[in-house]
This record gives sequence, structure tokens and C-alpha cells, in this order.
Amino acid sequence: MNDEESLTELCKMIYDLDDIEKIKTKAKELLDRGVEPKRLIDVISHGLEEIGNRYESGEYFLSELIMGGIIGSEIINVLTPYLKSVETPRLGKVVIGTVKGDLHDIGKNLVVSMLRSSGFEVVDLGIDVPAQKFIDAVRKEEPEILAMSCLLTMAMDEMKRVIDELKRHSLRDKVKIIIGGRPTSLEFARRIGADAWGRDAVEAVKVAKTLLGR
Repeated sequence: MNDEESLTELCKMIYDLDDIEKIKTKAKELLDRGVEPKRLIDVISHGLEEIGNRYESGEYFLSELIMGGIIGSEIINVLTPYLKSVETPRLGKVVIGTVKGDLHDIGKNLVVSMLRSSGFEVVDLGIDVPAQKFIDAVRKEEPEILAMSCLLTMAMDEMKRVIDELKRHSLRDKVKIIIGGRPTSLEFARRIGADAWGRDAVEAVKVAKTLLGR
């Protein structure tokens, strides 16, 4: 089985919620064969997206969605040593967090891993982050980019609240803003005054590089 076939199989194992240890073993085998960590992150992203699709269609329930998150986190743990072993130049600093009212972190964690592996310095504020914490972090860390994530539709308005607070504190022009998450879109990003939208972890890195002219 070649690398492409193995990556396809790994993706299927993820969205079929196969045994976690088998999935981790498969991921490590691919990494040990020299497959780039970024390609595995892409596979994780697609696998989790399919789990989300099945959840929305009613094929999967909350327990399956949670299991998908656990699988994603476990694979990220396998990837981390390989990501750290790759020396990359610093492209810029990113402050990132899941907005207030949303406790989901798997998508955000994928973006964090991808950004770090691509050479960005990342300050991860975690989940359920209130607007003031974003403001304080922008003021303290002076990042080039602020990234916000949410999975719940009810939390989307919090993204606009953060941007409005940045304006109120005269910080909006000091940072580029990227948003992402299942209920968001490019249209929504434009409507609330963000600079860009990332469809997934892979695209988020491309967008971040574009914003900084890299």
C-alpha cells in the first residue's frame, strides 16, 4: 500500500471511529515512513469534517462527535514530536482562542498544530474565551494575527463583539483577524469586519501567510 492509499485508509479509520490505538499506530507508521506531518493534519481535518457531517445528518450522535474529538486529540499527540523536530523560521505571532460560549477545541487545536508546524509562534488562549481576554492578549502579545474559532451558531455573535471591542480600544488596526469554524463563512467574516476566513486548518495557514505577505 503506497502513501496515498495509506492516508486514505487513515482518514476512513478516523471518520468510521475505528479503535484509537490502531489509528495512532497507523499515523505513526506513516510518519516513520517519511510522510510529512502536514499531510496527516490534512487527513485529520477531513476525517473530523466527515464526522461533523454525519452528526449534522443524524447518522452520528453526540457521543460519536465527542469520540471524534478524542481521536483527533490523540493523533495530534502522536504528531507533536515530529512537528517539533522540524526547524522552521518564525513567520509571525498568532493569538488564537475559541470564543466565549463555545467549549469546542479540536478544530482550534488542529489550527494551532498546523500554524506551529508552519513556523508561526502561537499563543493559545483555550476555549470559552471572553472578549476582554482577547483584548488583553492582543495588547500584551502584540501579534500580527488574531484567530477566533467557534463551532456553535449561538457563539458566532461573540466574534463580532471581540472585533467591536478591539475597535473601541483602538487596537483593531494593529492586528489582522481570521475567523473559522463550522457555522462561519467568508460572507460572515466580511459582515463582522474580519480580514479573512479559514475553511479548515490547512486553509487557515495559507490565509495567515497571505495576510502577512509570506
